[in-house]
Amino acid sequence: MPNAVAPDDVTLYYEETGEGRAIIFVHEFAGDMRAWEPQMRHFGRRYRCVSYNARGYPPSDVPPAGQYSQEIARDDIIAVMDAAGIEKAHIVGLSMGGFAALHFGITHGNRAHSITVAGCGYGAEPEKREQFREETAATAKLIEEDGAQAFAEAYSMGPTRVQFLNKNPRGFQEFKEQLAEHSTDGAARTMLGVQRERPSLFELQEQMAKITTPTLVLTGDEDWPCLLPGIMMKQAIPTAALAVMPNCGHTINIEDPQAFNAIVDRFLAEVDAGTWPTRDPRAMASSILGLKN
Repeated sequence: MPNAVAPDDVTLYYEETGEGRAIIFVHEFAGDMRAWEPQMRHFGRRYRCVSYNARGYPPSDVPPAGQYSQEIARDDIIAVMDAAGIEKAHIVGLSMGGFAALHFGITHGNRAHSITVAGCGYGAEPEKREQFREETAATAKLIEEDGAQAFAEAYSMGPTRVQFLNKNPRGFQEFKEQLAEHSTDGAARTMLGVQRERPSLFELQEQMAKITTPTLVLTGDEDWPCLLPGIMMKQAIPTAALAVMPNCGHTINIEDPQAFNAIVDRFLAEVDAGTWPTRDPRAMASSILGLKN
């Protein structure tokens, strides 16, 4: 079993396949490395693909409370890269993993060929911050008091996940069963330490403006908490493109893996070819029609 060891001695389990430039896949809160299987199979034909379980997700360690934060989640990517002997990689993250990918681009951009920030935005809008903190606390309480099965039944039926159920009941059932297998301690601690306490994306716009790493912001058009933050990230990051998948919710990499893979594939190909652009400043002019007063 390949393992990475973070600076605080937490062990992270990872798997890999393929050869070539590396891609690191970073999973969402409700998933684990198994959710990246469609991407590992697809991109493993041309890339060295690595997926791992975040801390709190066995067989990775489940450390005590106090060892979970957005900064730690960001730096755990470095721990996995170092253990695998990877100096630089494409970083692809969804939801919680998308936040980690974004923070990686802000702090460790020199070690990223690119960052894909998918399904990123929950709780980011300023007027939603208090509601998000209340809901994350209530979710952690549900996990701790009622257990993983009850949590999976409730959480999997969120307003941005029913799209997956409607399209692919069998795939959705597998997703829900895997969610019910998660560590209750790890899930609750992750919800409180990483999700609840992470900064709003709207507080990071100055840092985003300094990102020079090629960036893809990717969301489903029915992933409502991510739509406006996605537009903001497109505006803030000078190297960012925004792609929106039609009739899709939050779990886009398994809800519509063919479309997800095609969008990311084209992005990585342009980055690898050295043709990914930085936005022309003239595109951000205040004029609507381009006329000068």
